[in-house]
Amino acid sequence: MTSEATTKLNPVVAQVTATIIERSRASRADYLARMEAQAEQGPHRKTLPCGNLAHGFAACGSTDKDLLSQSDVANIAIVSSYNDMLSAHQPFEDTPKAIKKVIAAKGSVAQFAGGVPAMCDGITQGMPGMELSLFSRDVIAMSTAIALSHNMFDGALCLGVCDKIIPGMLIGALSFGHLPMIFIPAGPMPSGLPNDEKARIRQLFAQGKVGREELLAAESASYHSAGTCTFYGTANSNQLLMEIMGLHLPGSSFINPNTPLREALTAAASEQVLNLVKSGSDYRPLAKIVDEKAIVNAVVGLVATGGSTNHTMHLVAMAAAAGIVLTWDDFSALSAVIPSLTKIYPNGVADINHFQAAGGMSFLIATLLDAGLLHADVLTVHSEPGLQAYRTEPQLREGKLAWVDGPAESLDTSVLRSATDPFSADGGLKVLKGNLGRGVIKTSAVKEEYRVQEAPAIIFQSQAEFISAFQQGLLEKDFIAVLRYQGPRANGMPELHKLVPILGSLQDKGFKVGLVTDGRMSGASGKVAAAIHVTPEAAAGGAIGKVQNGDIVRLDATTGELNVLVDQAVLDARIVAMPDLSANQTGCGRELFAVLRNQVTGAGTGARSFDLSVDEGL
Repeated sequence: MTSEATTKLNPVVAQVTATIIERSRASRADYLARMEAQAEQGPHRKTLPCGNLAHGFAACGSTDKDLLSQSDVANIAIVSSYNDMLSAHQPFEDTPKAIKKVIAAKGSVAQFAGGVPAMCDGITQGMPGMELSLFSRDVIAMSTAIALSHNMFDGALCLGVCDKIIPGMLIGALSFGHLPMIFIPAGPMPSGLPNDEKARIRQLFAQGKVGREELLAAESASYHSAGTCTFYGTANSNQLLMEIMGLHLPGSSFINPNTPLREALTAAASEQVLNLVKSGSDYRPLAKIVDEKAIVNAVVGLVATGGSTNHTMHLVAMAAAAGIVLTWDDFSALSAVIPSLTKIYPNGVADINHFQAAGGMSFLIATLLDAGLLHADVLTVHSEPGLQAYRTEPQLREGKLAWVDGPAESLDTSVLRSATDPFSADGGLKVLKGNLGRGVIKTSAVKEEYRVQEAPAIIFQSQAEFISAFQQGLLEKDFIAVLRYQGPRANGMPELHKLVPILGSLQDKGFKVGLVTDGRMSGASGKVAAAIHVTPEAAAGGAIGKVQNGDIVRLDATTGELNVLVDQAVLDARIVAMPDLSANQTGCGRELFAVLRNQVTGAGTGARSFDLSVDEGL
C-alpha cells in the first residue's frame, strides 16, 4: 500500500482545488458558520418543550420513550426513497426495521423521519412526467429537510440510489450539516441481457426491423429484478460519488441487494453513525466531510470512469449546498489530466457488476491514490482515517464483516485498468465553448473519428418532431440536429434518450451526424457526438435559439469548439420568436412546477432553484 505521505498530489489537481477554495472562501465560511451555530445548540431534542417532545415520540414504545427522554441518548433519523414500483428502491422496504434493531441493541433509538419521492427516468422517458424529473431533485432536497426539521435527531442514515435522489438527499442533508450522516445504497441488480445485445435490439427497433414484442422481451431481460439498473448511468455514478467522497462505508456501493454482505454493510453503517454523533466517540458532522477536497475527489472519480453527464449539474448544485463554488471549467481542467480507467456501458459493453468483479471501487481508488490524483487527507464516515481506508473491500468471514485489502491488480483489464495503463490519457468529459454558448460532451463513449462534426443544421423543437422526421426518411444525410427549448426553463430539461438509437443507426450508415441541445442525455449519451446542456438555453435567450436550418454547425470535441459558422453580426441581428411552450406547462403535474421553471438557474450553475445568487457566467 502506498502511503499518502509518499504520494505527491498531481499539480493540476492541487491547483484546481486551490482555485475552488479561493473562489469559495466567503460562501464556504458563511456555510460553516451556520452549521457551527446549529451544532453549538446541541441536540435540539433536549430543548423542546414537553408538549413538542411528547408529539415527537408519541408512537414509540415505552422503552424508546424512556430513552428519548434522556438527552444523552442518540436518536438517528432514517430518510428513505423506498417505493415498491421501482427496482432500485424496492430493496429498502425492510431496511428501516433492520436499522432500528441494530441501533436498539446499542441502547439508542432510530426513527423513520420521512420518505422522499423517487421517480424513474427509465419509465418516464419521452413522456410528460419526464419534465418533472430534474426538478424532483430539489423537491427531494426539500423533502429531506422537512424530514429532519423536527430537530429530534443526533444523526441520520439516508437510504437512496437513483438519479435525482442522491443529489437531492445530499443537498437537503447539507442544510443539517452539523449532524453526522451516512448514506446507505441498495446495490445493483444481478446482470441480465448483455448491454451490447440490448443496444443492438434497440437500434433494430428504431429502424423498424424488429417489433415491440421483441423489444419488450429484450428490455425485460435486461431490467429483470430488484436493484439498480446495471449500466453506468446516473444511478451508479451516484453510488461511485458517495463512496469516493467518503459518505458510504468502503466497498458498499455495488453489492447486490438481499445478500448477506449487503445486510452486514447496512448493519455496520447503523452502528458507525452512533460513533459519529456529537455525544459519541468521534464527532464527524456532514459539513466537515463534504469539503472542497471531497468535491474534487468526486469530479476525479466521475471523469476517470466516464460517469453520467448529469453530474455536471448535480455536483455543482451539491457543492453549492455546502458553500462551495464548482464550475464546468474545473471539470474540464481535471478531465484533461485524469486518465480514463473503465469501460462500462455505454462506454463499453460491461456492466457495473463486471466492474465490481474486476476490482471495483477498492482498486479504482487505490490506483488513483497511487497516481496522486485523489486527496487522501479527507474526512470520511469510516472508522479508519482518510481515503486510504477505501483501498479495502468488505468480506464476510465466519459470518462477521471485515475489510481486507482490495486486489493489487485489475482482474479484468478490458473493464478496469490502472492509472499507469489507462484506456486513454484523459477523462471522458469536455467543455465546449463558442458563439453558441457553453455545453458539455461525454467523449468516452464516442470513437475518435466521430468527435469532430461539421454539417448543416436541422432545427427541431421537440424529441417527437425529430422522431417523426426520421420515420419520414428525412434524415438520410449529413446533418447536425439542433434540438432546442429543452432546457430547465423551457420544459424542465427532460432526458433525450430516444434520439440515441436513431442517431446511432444513421452514423452506422456512414452519415456525419451530431447533436446540439440545451437538453440532457444522462449517462447513456451513447456513441454520437452530442453537445448537451448548452447554456444559455434557448428559452433564456441563448444563441442556440438563433440557429437556422442549413447553417453550418461545427462541434469539435478535440479543441472544445461549439460554433455556428455564421458572421457574428448576422447572428446578433436575428430576431427570435419564442415558440408556444404552453403544452409543456400543464398535465401530469407540470403546472405545479411553474415556480421552479420560472426561477431555475442555468445548467452551468447546477439548474437549481435554491441559492440563486451565483453568476451564470461561471
